[in-house]
Amino acid sequence: MTAQDTIQKTVDENDVVLYMKGTKLMPRCGFSSKVAGILNFMGVDYLDVDVLSDEEVRQGIKEFSDWPTIPQLYVKGEFVGGCDIVIEMTLSGELDQMLADKGVAFDTEKADQIRAANA
Repeated sequence: MTAQDTIQKTVDENDVVLYMKGTKLMPRCGFSSKVAGILNFMGVDYLDVDVLSDEEVRQGIKEFSDWPTIPQLYVKGEFVGGCDIVIEMTLSGELDQMLADKGVAFDTEKADQIRAANA
């Protein structure tokens, strides 16, 4: 199985996947920490994939999405974006809408708290 096959299988089999440096409990870069922090705070159940533990996946995810940076967020098989996009979508409410539309559970009050703290 190639790295591309592994990535496709992971994205297909999990509602929310975050390809990141480190893990959701121990991020190893600031950008990964920000996205994991948003998802953790909002109570989103997601799979974290540490790209630092597998060089093939680290390079493969960039080719898979045609996106050069990590972290990368996927919701129900759809590539959402990296850190800046996730932050922007969180602050605008677009991430809430996407999660709701795709049937992914999250804490709306926590999402509102993020927006209130950044208003």
